[in-house]
Amino acid sequence: MSQARAGRSRVLPGFGLTLGYSVAYLSLVVLLPLSALLINSTGLDWAKFWQVATDPRVLASYRISFTTSAAAALIDAVLGLLLAWVLVRYEFPGRKLCDALIDLPFALPTAVAGVSLTALYAPNGWIGSLLEPLGIKAAFSQLGITLALMFIGLPFVVRTLQPVLQDAERDAEEASATLGAGRFRTFRTIILPGLVPPLLTGFALAFARGIGEYGSVVFISGNMPMKTEIAPLLIMSKLEQYDYAGAAAVAVLLLLISFLMLLVINSLQRWSSRKKEAV
Repeated sequence: MSQARAGRSRVLPGFGLTLGYSVAYLSLVVLLPLSALLINSTGLDWAKFWQVATDPRVLASYRISFTTSAAAALIDAVLGLLLAWVLVRYEFPGRKLCDALIDLPFALPTAVAGVSLTALYAPNGWIGSLLEPLGIKAAFSQLGITLALMFIGLPFVVRTLQPVLQDAERDAEEASATLGAGRFRTFRTIILPGLVPPLLTGFALAFARGIGEYGSVVFISGNMPMKTEIAPLLIMSKLEQYDYAGAAAVAVLLLLISFLMLLVINSLQRWSSRKKEAV
């Protein structure tokens, strides 16, 4: 009996210590900050909390944050799929350089990215000066916010899809071509079903990053209340006014909405994975 227990204890050596470190790290990095956020929000009674949460300025900031983040993540999903496909399936001069540039938003400080994008898309910028005669206002608008979120969210989609494309078997594609299927039909019926789960994952990561993004958006948005003010900026404004309870209330509601939306996206991802395994 003792030998059997000893054998079972050696299956995962150091499991107890590893579990303790994991729980302690999770508590320090995630649970304690969230607990502090909830405690600060309890300084308001339910009526005051609801008043802060349903303020027209707060609702407008939520709408801008979620719509621009969703639009940017959706565009990144399409562009990221194209970029990942080209980087994996084709050989061309400068491919490694292009692959390295994908990670630039990870290494670049968000404030630097915001200043650079504002300089490009401002009415007197290189790209903004070309859009201005067409009546397109990029900087200091929701379009500018979407462009900034596209920039910082694209690597999540590309890096999620690349390993899947690299490990994908090409026998089914060759068989489909042999049977006379066109390229679009082969992609739609053979390749795309296997890419749906990682594509949803990349979309969720880009969407989640966009909701909480501040540095790259604060310059290009213009920060106009009810028009281009995002929720993280509103939270910072309340903190600067020493309205800690109000900032915590806005943050808690933003956290709950984000969690629910990510839960739905993850449920769709699991459903698509099970459907793929069933097929």
